[in-house]
Amino acid sequence: MNGNLGAKTTAAEVIDGVDLSGRTAIVTGGASGIGTETTRALAAAGARVIVAVRDVAKAKGVVEAEVAELDLASIRSVDAFVATVSGPVHILVNNAGVMAAPFTLTADGFELQFGTNHLGHFALVQGLLPRLLEGAAQAGEARVVSVSSAGHHRSDVHLDDPNFQDRPYDRWQAYGQSKTANVLLAVELDRRHAGDGIVANALHPGGILTPLQRHLSVEEQVELGWIDEQGRPLQDFKTTGQGAATSVYAAVSPDLAKRGGQYLEDCAVATEYGGSGPFRGYMPYARDPKRAAELWERSEDWVGRARKG
Repeated sequence: MNGNLGAKTTAAEVIDGVDLSGRTAIVTGGASGIGTETTRALAAAGARVIVAVRDVAKAKGVVEAEVAELDLASIRSVDAFVATVSGPVHILVNNAGVMAAPFTLTADGFELQFGTNHLGHFALVQGLLPRLLEGAAQAGEARVVSVSSAGHHRSDVHLDDPNFQDRPYDRWQAYGQSKTANVLLAVELDRRHAGDGIVANALHPGGILTPLQRHLSVEEQVELGWIDEQGRPLQDFKTTGQGAATSVYAAVSPDLAKRGGQYLEDCAVATEYGGSGPFRGYMPYARDPKRAAELWERSEDWVGRARKG
């Protein structure tokens, strides 16, 4: 592994020299955007990679890996996918997501971004926990990677109204709370299972132009300062290979052995937000252990109701 890592490091550079032979990795949304580069990097290191996606046929044309159906907006689909996974799992990359979507409910009645980005992945972690524990017992540790975003700065999780039933819908607040939930999931998972060899961390991949922006018009992206009027990304945006680097770092770096519950940026552990300037570092509420524990308990209840419903 290259020791000089930073914002411009690629996933291929992070994985260089790493041997994942005999390891099994699962990457949600692994056939588009940074998920594709994450999948390719892990596979190049010798891992057996299972790509979990909604569109199996499309994914088979993109990546050379095992492909299985998974719709994170449906708890039933999550459980069906989990039932197909056997044997130890050593790496789980919770990569898939939706951003700034218009108000929509999942099949289980959850707001789409919270239901997909958080609850779908929460149910996946729940279901795969026995496989992850097997992986940790076999290899000494298992890694869970939660792909969050600097967008978590936009909102804490509204535990009493995650589905915007009692407040006006704001798609960016919805996205923000789902990304905060991604960090809190890693914090609590690590607290619960670090002693079992599971290392869970969250990360901001950086700004990358991918299908994640499908709900934003060109004009909106120009206004946000992401692209110019010709559709070209700003200079500080990353390529997909660079955007996947921190995910791969979280999955394999020896720097993170027994060091979970962190928020990562640019292939490094980030610090708390300084209070001014661009969204860098983490907001304190995103790594609040009490908040993380409460969200976990609420999520167990929400997912449990969906399974009964």
